[in-house]
Order: sequence, then C-alpha cells, then structure tokens
Amino acid sequence: MKTAWILLLTGTLAWCAERPIPPPGIQVQAADRADLQSGLDQLHGRVEALRGNPLIADVEIYEKAVHWALEYDEFFKPVEIARAKDLLKEGLARAEALSRGEAPWNTAVGLVARGYVSKIDRSVQPYGLVVPPTYSATSPHRWRLDTWFHGRNETLSELNFIYDREHNPGEFTPPNTIVLHLYGRYCNANKFAGEVDLFEGLAEVKKHYAIDENRILVRGFSMGGASTWHIGAHYAGLWAAAAPGAGFAETAEFLRVFQHESVSPPWWEQKLWHLYDATDYAVNFYNLPVVAYSGEIDRQKQAADIMAKYMEREGLHLTHVIGPQTAHKYHPEAKVTISRLVDAIADRGRDPYPRKIRFTTWTLRYNRMKWVVVDELEKHWDRARVDAEITSDHAMDLRTENVTALTLTMGAGGCPLDPARQVAVTINGQTLTAPGPMSDRSWTAHFVQSGSRWNLVDRVNIDGLAKRHGLQGPIDDAFMDSFVMVRPTGTPLASGSATWVKSEMEHAITEWRRQFRGEAQIRDDIDVTDADIASSNLILWGDPGSNRVLARIIDRLPVRWTADEVIAGQQKFAASSHAPVLIYPNPLNPKRYVVLNSGVTFREYDELNNARQVPKLPDWAVVDLSVPPDARYPGKIVAAGFFDEQWKLQAQH
Repeated sequence: MKTAWILLLTGTLAWCAERPIPPPGIQVQAADRADLQSGLDQLHGRVEALRGNPLIADVEIYEKAVHWALEYDEFFKPVEIARAKDLLKEGLARAEALSRGEAPWNTAVGLVARGYVSKIDRSVQPYGLVVPPTYSATSPHRWRLDTWFHGRNETLSELNFIYDREHNPGEFTPPNTIVLHLYGRYCNANKFAGEVDLFEGLAEVKKHYAIDENRILVRGFSMGGASTWHIGAHYAGLWAAAAPGAGFAETAEFLRVFQHESVSPPWWEQKLWHLYDATDYAVNFYNLPVVAYSGEIDRQKQAADIMAKYMEREGLHLTHVIGPQTAHKYHPEAKVTISRLVDAIADRGRDPYPRKIRFTTWTLRYNRMKWVVVDELEKHWDRARVDAEITSDHAMDLRTENVTALTLTMGAGGCPLDPARQVAVTINGQTLTAPGPMSDRSWTAHFVQSGSRWNLVDRVNIDGLAKRHGLQGPIDDAFMDSFVMVRPTGTPLASGSATWVKSEMEHAITEWRRQFRGEAQIRDDIDVTDADIASSNLILWGDPGSNRVLARIIDRLPVRWTADEVIAGQQKFAASSHAPVLIYPNPLNPKRYVVLNSGVTFREYDELNNARQVPKLPDWAVVDLSVPPDARYPGKIVAAGFFDEQWKLQAQH
C-alpha cells in the first residue's frame, strides 16, 4: 500500500490525497439512470404505503442499495447497473408480497438477504443468511448460528453486498447451521457502529429464527479475521468458539510488519489502543475456545503469531492451523481441519456458568465475562483484572486489580452453588457472606470497595457523575448509540470559528455516510426536543453563542468557553482561534452524552488501513483553528486528556 504522505523540501510531512474510500464510481448512461430512477420511484411508493409493517426493512434494503449507488456515485463496474435493476425487481416483489400479508423469505432456506433499522441513526442496514435445507420454521429445534465477518472491500456498497449474499454462500456452510453474514456498516473491521451491527443483526435474527444461545460462533477472514479477534476477545463470554483467519489483532506491530510503518502517535492515542488491541485482552480466551488460521506465506499470519505470543504469557496455547505454502486464502485441506475442530467445539456448546473465569479489560465499554460484571474501575485505560473461581458448593474466591465495584450474577437454573447455604465470597483475601441462590437457581450479589475493604451491598449505587458501562468515553463512544447532530443557528461568540464549525460538521456528516453507511440525524438547535434529549446523544456544533442547547449547559461542563477564552483547567486559549472538542454526560440527561464539535475521530488517512481506524482523540481536546484540518486531525491539537472516573478534568499527561 502506498503512503499517503509526501516529504516536502522543508523536511516536514504533508498529507497528499491518494484515494477516497469508497472510490469514485463509473459514469451511468442517461437511459440507465432514467430506468433506475423510475424503478426507485415505484419501489419508494410501495415502501411508504407499507410503512409500519414489521418486515418493511427487508424491502427497504433494496431501495437504499440502489438509491445510494445512484445518488452517491457508487456504481463501480458496468455489471452493477444490471444488478441494481435485479434488486429493484426483488424489492418490488417483496413489497407486493407484504401487501398481501405474505413474506415467503421469512421461512425460506438457502441464501436470503434481510435488513433491520439501526438504533444509532435510524438507517436500514442489510445482512445475509445461509439457511440450511433442514431448517423448518415450525420445528422446536434451536439452531447453531455462525456469524461471518467479511474481508476488506472498498467497493462493497450495499448493492454489491446484497447481490453477493443472494449468490454466494461463503467459505463455510456447516450442516444444520444458520450462517449470518454481517455487512458491518461497510469496511471498518466491525469497530464502532460496525461492532453494534453485530448485536443488532443478531437480535434481528433471533426475532425470526430459533437460535441456540450456547452455539453462536464468530468467524471471519482477512479484515474479517481482525473482526473475529476483536469481537472474540472483548465479548469472549458470549460465544461457543472463535475462528479468525488472517487479519490483524492490534495496531502498532501490525502496521510495522504489514506496511513497514513505524507509528509514534501522541500519548493519549497510544492509551486508546487499549480499546481495540486484542493482544491486551488475550487472557479472555481462557473463557473461549479459539481456532486460528493463517496461510504459511501470508503476511497477515502476524495476527495469529502475536496473539499466540500474548496468550502464552497467560499460560494459554493457541491452536493455529496453517495452510502450507499458502498466501492470503484458505488452503483446502486446512478448511477440512478447521471445520472438524470448530464443529466439535460447537457440538459441545458454550458453558455460560463455568466454575472458573479469567477476565481483563481496560474500559467499562467491555465490562462482562459470563457471570462476572465489572461496575466500576479505579482508573480507565489501566489494566483491570478479575480472576474468579467457585471453590466449593458454598464458596468462591476472587482476585481483582483496578476494580472498585463488581456484580456476580447467574440466571435461572445457572447457579451451581448449594441453595440451602450462604455463600462465602473471598475477594483479595477478605471473606464476605452473601445469601445463597434463589429457588430457581439464580443468584446475584453486588460488591463495592471502600478504601481497602470490600462490602456486600444491595446494589451498586453510582451516585452523581461517574464513569459507568456505556457512559465512559472516549469521544467515539457517542456514535455507538442513538445520536443527533445539532446544527447551530445563532451568532457565534467568536466569528473565527464559524467557518471551521460548518466545515467540520459537513465533514462529520459526509464521513458518517461514507464509512458507516447511514444518514446522520440532524436538528437545528431551536428544534431539539425533550424526546431527543431523552433518547439520543447530542452532537453539539458551534459555541455557546451560536448553539442554543450548548448555551443551556456550558456552565455545567468542565471545559469553559467564553467570547474571549477556552479554559481547560489551568490552560487558557484564545477563543478567536481555538475550539474545544469533548464528550461528557449531558447535564440535561446524564444517562446520555453530549459531544462538542466532533464526529468519529479517525479521518481519511486512517481509512487507508483498518488497523488505524481507532480513536484519535480522548475525552477532551482543544484545537488550534489557525492550522487547517487535514486527513488526520481537525486542526492542531494543543491540549488533550481524559476526564477522571467522576468526569472531572485531570492534569494533562
């Protein structure tokens, strides 16, 4: 891959636009454009007439696929124009079936394309299924489900994804197994909204098919292998097995090996590698069987090699199937071996309540391993660990690091403890006595640390502002749930920032569409409702003069902003040439975020390699607007840092 930077005569680096992602499309002839638009108009009318039907997303995916390809110049090959016409026919056929009260695809076997409406931006997102010929909608059987994460493909528009899902069963189709092919919101290695796509897609599949919760597997190859390492490591307690092929597992070492790039970003960005580097979560594979695959001469073998290294440090030994003298693909004999191993694990199924758990995390975004839930950390972005073991029918032992509150919880029928005895819970050598399981064999106990002592409590009470699961930052976290972009309509305090605000908001909206395949919800500040405040994270653009919502809360934010100054702790910056970006619990609804003047923080340069698609800014930063935005930053970052566990400003690193 060519570098996107050029060395100037001054000895400095400047960004050189190399290629946009997705790339520009081909020219569509006027007659084809007219035919496609006519079909779209017809399908759109049918969709609107069926609005409110619970299966309407299964029709809307066809409308969106063709509309976006036509509207945003995303026909990449001439053959895709004919494919678009075929998709319009299928969309119309489904609309007609729904109007008759029928949905034959809901019980069909074979290759089926479907869709759902995302909570994040209300966009319709596609997914594909391979439904085995043995499937019956009326059978009491619960089905194994394999999720499949696709590889990097910069021309994988919705149109091409849906077409492929209706014609290509994929690498593995195990018997009596439903395979879920995830779009993952395009080409982001299932990070951010691409990560949420997995869980929204799974939830949608479970509405329509009887899925065995203990036989769900995660699999993928290339970029999809990277997705599997990430999803497997961060959510190890949910799956029966993980089977990554090739890909990458972290950022720095992969970039060095794969494209000879030495990265040395600011300290906060290096801390934020702990969000997605699977190597930092290697011990979690104690709780999840994993079968890795690499071609012997594939440079992406590096992913499994480095994971093996980090797992060895935890006493774990990686099963690594290697295709002899094979580059970036599956070796046929290796596929047989992988299937044998993975199918055997799937037949046994996941154990949701094992007697022993080993868990690590760096953030409350990833806070659960089977029956252990971490509720509070002493400090984010330092390693936290919990080792928990049921040592007898009435006792368990826990060892913790960097954890100040936790919950132990087992669902109905899951607790192996004696229901007639109290439970002795020892945490770091201190023993507490908790009530025994309920009669349905469920059990929950909460513990909070005060000073050096642990206490049994009725529930974990997090009073006031505190970082907690789903409300812990960094800035990018706001875009993993429902969000609304709030556009300023007033007069800015500092006129120098108005042009930058307008440009950055347009950039954020455009990049959201291009990289995460949704149209951001946008409101003028005067139109934001109580319902918006209750349901969504608010992305506030402008300053306290131009944005009415920001004016309401500015005095309750830890970074101050006046007509003259931006003040972050002891640091002061001229408001005429600086602007803050930050994430913070919304003072109008502390269960949701506000974000000031930022979209997703990785930019065009980072889109060139998925390993670079990680957060580039922490909880807050100050931008020098005299330095123009480029493909890496929204301007010069002159100060940045993380809020502490109570969302207070900390001293800069």
